[in-house]
Amino acid sequence: MPQLMRSSNPTLSDRTFRGLPYAFGETMTLEGTVNKTGILLLCAMATAAWTWHLFMQAKSPAAVMGLFWVGTIGGFIFALITSFKMAWAPVTAPIYALLEGLALGGISAIFEVRFPGIPMEAVCLTFGTLLVLLLLYRSRIIKVTQRFRLGVVAATGAIFLFYLVEMVLGFFHISFGAVNGSGPIGIGISLIIVGVAALNLILDFDFIERGAASGAPKYMEWYGGFALMVTLVWLYLEMLRLLTKLQRRD
Repeated sequence: MPQLMRSSNPTLSDRTFRGLPYAFGETMTLEGTVNKTGILLLCAMATAAWTWHLFMQAKSPAAVMGLFWVGTIGGFIFALITSFKMAWAPVTAPIYALLEGLALGGISAIFEVRFPGIPMEAVCLTFGTLLVLLLLYRSRIIKVTQRFRLGVVAATGAIFLFYLVEMVLGFFHISFGAVNGSGPIGIGISLIIVGVAALNLILDFDFIERGAASGAPKYMEWYGGFALMVTLVWLYLEMLRLLTKLQRRD
């Protein structure tokens, strides 16, 4: 059943490697995907650091709000392009990473003003989670079974459905105070969401490994790196939400 084999990351669905042209010459490899992912991370970190530098000079997030919106809107557009045109990933994925760095630098500036130190803590926790889960996956301590996939897919779908409903209700000034608050319920839900976002990394690792084993075209290394970036961005944002709730309780 193909639906049992998909990743909950929308950029790594069960159709990602289906129907790709036969790869002549070089094919997708794990090492190549790791290298491409590293390049994309460096691109995002470079623009995020530049945005952060501008913020620190001005001591005001207003100085980088223009870059934030350029990164947010541009990153969304290039994420869509990359998702639908996988063969363009060697070009569009680095552009997405550069734009996403602008967005992350901007949102980090906003959080730094309200909650000093939290963005750096979120960065450390995000990369720490990535390394721990990669080790757990490579050592096969965590095994990706069909039940595991279905559980993470269902949980991820429920989270994004909730976010969609919350956004629509927000237009009518209806909010979920307990969920977004810093009480036990709000913190508990944030912990669950962070956990689900982290488990998506495991599905991404597994899907990329199977893609490399199937001999996918070389450009899929860039696409695999892009997909991991999408999950890492989500995880970082959820880390920010969790840490702000914890700090408000102090």
